[in-house]
Amino acid sequence: MSMPFLNLRSLRWLRLRLGCVAVALLGAMAPAQAQAAVRIKEVASVQGVRPNQLVGYGLVVGLDGTGDQTTQTPFTTQSLNAMLQQLGVTIPQGTGMQLKNVASVLVTATLPAFAQPGQPLDVTVSSLGNAKSLRGGTLIGTPLRGADNQIYALAQGNLIVAGAGASAGGSKVQVNHLLAGRIPGGATVERAVGNPLAQGEFLQLDLNSSDFNTAREVAKVINARFGAGTASAMDGRVIRVRMPPTPDQRVSFMADVENLSLEQAAPAAKVIVNARTGSVVMNQAVTLGACAVAHGNLSVSISSTPVVSQPGPLSGGQTTVTERTDIRMQQDGGALVQLPAGTKLTEVVKALNSLGASPADLLAILQAIKAAGALSAEIEVI
Repeated sequence: MSMPFLNLRSLRWLRLRLGCVAVALLGAMAPAQAQAAVRIKEVASVQGVRPNQLVGYGLVVGLDGTGDQTTQTPFTTQSLNAMLQQLGVTIPQGTGMQLKNVASVLVTATLPAFAQPGQPLDVTVSSLGNAKSLRGGTLIGTPLRGADNQIYALAQGNLIVAGAGASAGGSKVQVNHLLAGRIPGGATVERAVGNPLAQGEFLQLDLNSSDFNTAREVAKVINARFGAGTASAMDGRVIRVRMPPTPDQRVSFMADVENLSLEQAAPAAKVIVNARTGSVVMNQAVTLGACAVAHGNLSVSISSTPVVSQPGPLSGGQTTVTERTDIRMQQDGGALVQLPAGTKLTEVVKALNSLGASPADLLAILQAIKAAGALSAEIEVI
């Protein structure tokens, strides 16, 4: 069989066509490579499998004279009387106990999912009254309750306070905070919380943020791995998953589901502004259209100077002190600055930096740019 003859021009033309095809394939693959692959456990959680907050009221004893002043915090004395009565100690009526080594505290802890009776929990102890320090104190048995007012743990132990301080003669030195401490492993779980993993035929996955594309992709990768009909997206946040019948199969099934990878779509363009700190954060999807901005700073300064008015000799008047207030207002002229269109985050940041505005003024500028239709992003103020 004879091979077709290719001249030099044909070889150059074929090499050029193959090069164009390779460039086109790389261009088509670039957006897919730009999207990071994430696991399902990073974008969704199992409904009902979550920690629960516990809270309790207790007493810290053994303080070195830094406890509550019982005359100003009567609930500390009442709590101590109730505790002593439970221990068989009766306090005579009308007895005013002047205690300095007891403090009322609020005890908080987090009960993790699947916690079983007997497991230890870390607790945080915070002062409720006017104690000066909880350093060196001991928390006595405190029941910790959940939102249903049921007792789920019991806390007791010696506090660890990271701060230190001393005071004498009107002077005071303090390092860190003295009115809150922790007890590692200071609580013991007494009751377990039910979980939906062993209940019903279906389990519900909740996305961390609502997104129809992510919900569709999660259901798609689960069905591709375990068969059609295993998962279905109910809305932009909820995915319903059909579970195996036995508990051990469900655990293995959920472990495989959480480790499945999916291509996450680009997030919606958003600008987050913290009005208290002046911080401005924007994601990579923010784009800026061409616009012109004029910005000027307005500053107001107020200064007060004491002025002493002294009467003349033998006039019988009195010397008085008054204040002279000086108010000045200065407005800097703002030049018109043209912002070019930017499609990348670096270009948007470079354009906004050219204004020379402070973070506090940047919020007003971004809102004005969005109102003009030149900012393609959602502005959220926190």
